Amino acid sequence: MYQVVPGGAGGTITDVIPKQKHTKDSRPLVGAGVIGLFLVIAAVTAWCYYIASLRKAELLKTQLLDLNKDGYIIRNQGGSIVFRMDFRSGTLDLDSCSKEEEILRCDRTTDRKLKFFIKTVRPKDTVQCYRVRWEELVPNIPVEHAMTYKFAHWYGGAVSAIQHWPISISGQQAPKPFVTSDIYSNREEFGGILESYWLSSNATAIKINNSVPFHLGWNDTEKTMYFQARYHDTPFKPNPGEAPCAELSYRVCVGLDVTSIHKYMVRRYFNKPYKVPAKVMFEHPIWSTWALYKRDIDQEKLLTYAANIRKYNFNCSHLELDDRYTKRYGDFEFDPVKFPNASEMFQKLKSDGFLVSLWIHPFVNYDSENFHPLVERGLFVREPTGRLPALVHWWNGIGGILDFTNPEAREWFASQLRSLRSKYGVSSFKFDAGETNYLPWKFSTKNHIRDPSFFTRRYTEMAVHYNDRAELRSGYQSQNISCFFRPTDRDSVWGYELGLKSLIPTVLTISILGYQFILPDMIGGNAYLNHTSGDRALPDRELYIRWLELSAFMPSMQFSIPPWEYDNEVVEIARKYTAIHKSLVAPRVLELAGEVLDTGDPIIRPLWWIATGDETAYKIDSQFLIGDDLMVAPVLEPGKQERDIYLPAGHWRSYKGERFDIKEPLHLTDYPVDLDEIAFFLWV
Repeated sequence: MYQVVPGGAGGTITDVIPKQKHTKDSRPLVGAGVIGLFLVIAAVTAWCYYIASLRKAELLKTQLLDLNKDGYIIRNQGGSIVFRMDFRSGTLDLDSCSKEEEILRCDRTTDRKLKFFIKTVRPKDTVQCYRVRWEELVPNIPVEHAMTYKFAHWYGGAVSAIQHWPISISGQQAPKPFVTSDIYSNREEFGGILESYWLSSNATAIKINNSVPFHLGWNDTEKTMYFQARYHDTPFKPNPGEAPCAELSYRVCVGLDVTSIHKYMVRRYFNKPYKVPAKVMFEHPIWSTWALYKRDIDQEKLLTYAANIRKYNFNCSHLELDDRYTKRYGDFEFDPVKFPNASEMFQKLKSDGFLVSLWIHPFVNYDSENFHPLVERGLFVREPTGRLPALVHWWNGIGGILDFTNPEAREWFASQLRSLRSKYGVSSFKFDAGETNYLPWKFSTKNHIRDPSFFTRRYTEMAVHYNDRAELRSGYQSQNISCFFRPTDRDSVWGYELGLKSLIPTVLTISILGYQFILPDMIGGNAYLNHTSGDRALPDRELYIRWLELSAFMPSMQFSIPPWEYDNEVVEIARKYTAIHKSLVAPRVLELAGEVLDTGDPIIRPLWWIATGDETAYKIDSQFLIGDDLMVAPVLEPGKQERDIYLPAGHWRSYKGERFDIKEPLHLTDYPVDLDEIAFFLWV
């Protein structure tokens, strides 16, 4: 067969070229070519995907944060990972993500639409913050993020029945409402003072927005804390007219060290007191009737108690008349049987130099003469339909709880307090309870509250007019109430469960949450039956003395069981430490209290406050600082007259006169501390 091919300029050349057939031997070459072509295409495609993935990876970075489909990590300036958050409520569709300046946005998970963004904010050169928000568009889908806590030690959150410093997490807990609760009767719940704020030793802090229906859980095996927002199976409620679409929003900030980042967060996100309580509250102890007399108090016993305070030469900021001076709970008049001449009693106490505060609470029992009128006026918290008052059970019976979102209820309650003040000259009040666990699981109020703990906030506001000497035991966003806050009742035991060892971790936790005027409960604890160390109705003598010594270095002291119930030696020790409190501690605390109004910085501080890079200081829970220059190390173990003490680097002088000029931290092993001593060191 012949084929004609084009020739040159001269015309056409005709050649005879035989056309060859493909043999079997040439077919592998063709296959190899096809495979080669395929590999080239695959390589080009892979390269394109690689380039695209690099661009996407670059797209999903902002400052020191790396976002991926399952969560994000944050690094510090040195490149170390300091924070990790995993998404448990969905996997981001990264193809839906975009970057606009300092904002990363995503519009979908792999199975639904959502609104998600991370915005980078640099408020100052030493602080980098990230605003994170995940908003569901479909009702009743929870949002849950899981924070890994294994990178550092963590502090903050809430008071708890078993208090450790730093936070010690054990077991597993599905996310539950992060709301105030009475941990004396509900020991597995969160405490009466809480804020959705945590701080870590690697200079990272997280603050959950107050608008979030926030639930907290944990898993100590995975070393994670679960941050969840939801509106189903919870007392949280969306605003009227809003769909129950959950939103989890928070801020993560990273600084140079733990102290400086906390200072930034407190100044930026916390309320602050607007005044300092009465000076005498810091200088002289409160004397309460509760632990000594419980409900068995009457006029004669109160007058005798006051007379003994003078007899044994103790000072008194005020007497606190506790439960039960009324006939029924919810009455605001003295029981005429127990207090037959209340007016004369108050006049006698006043002439003897005593001011008196009264124990009050938000409950009105069904047998009180005030109950039915308040039902008629609609001043109680109601059941969900709003038609009927909700009966609640509290530690002194069954009744209604005043609706402090209702201006009329607030005014009624305030009028009762004003009446007591004007009639008897009552100086102030001890506001007990206020935690949300005394509300029904489902309830309604005059003015809508989406977060049950806002009820706690409303209750604490009732103390504002008495905050020179008032006392609260619950708080949520309540730092600006500007009065003393008392952790819940302590048992008369040595340990971490509401015992002596829990005091320092509890006070440090409250301080980190922005509550600086702290009353650390009654010296020796409350001497409750079956919750008291010792073989008598009184707390163990040694426990009482060690508790007394520690309380002397707190912002305020409170007696109930008096030292003369023991012996003359205990009385002398008590005189010694009330004098030390007035001369050494109170002046420092008052100076720091004035600074709190501007800064919000703690008065009682952890050791890491002045030793920010010290791994040992992060874990010490039995020592503390007052300001930066007074370090306290009490004995907290029974039978001990020595203890190990950790001294941060610096120039210190002990209470014994010893001088320590150290460039590195120093461990003092088995440092002698007699029964009538507490170790403390002053910065020279």
